[in-house]
Amino acid sequence: MSAIPAQQGVRTCSRTACSARAVATLTYVYADSTAVLGPLATFAEPHAYDLCEQHSERLSAPRGWEVVRLSLGTRPSGPSGDDLLALADAVREAARPVQRVVEQPRETGREVSRKGHLRMLSTE
Repeated sequence: MSAIPAQQGVRTCSRTACSARAVATLTYVYADSTAVLGPLATFAEPHAYDLCEQHSERLSAPRGWEVVRLSLGTRPSGPSGDDLLALADAVREAARPVQRVVEQPRETGREVSRKGHLRMLSTE
């Protein structure tokens, strides 16, 4: 298999001597003895391994470990219709003028003293 130069922005498989395009990301949860294989992460992480389709299918974990395989199926290339509707609703809500009701303080006594914006009232 000949080495294919990596295109800028395209991540390749982390396995030695494999230059295939990465399609999945492998991470380990050491505390739970679990290997998690999921869709390709948005950013390359130093403690995660990008794998090509072939290596992700053949993945095995050490004895006593569990492998969790998240769906690698085709992800939508953009936001879904529900996402777009939620965004439009949020924009509409943010554009609405805010009506603030300012309650006037009820006078329950006469003002005895004042310090800045604070008032001391007497009920006598």
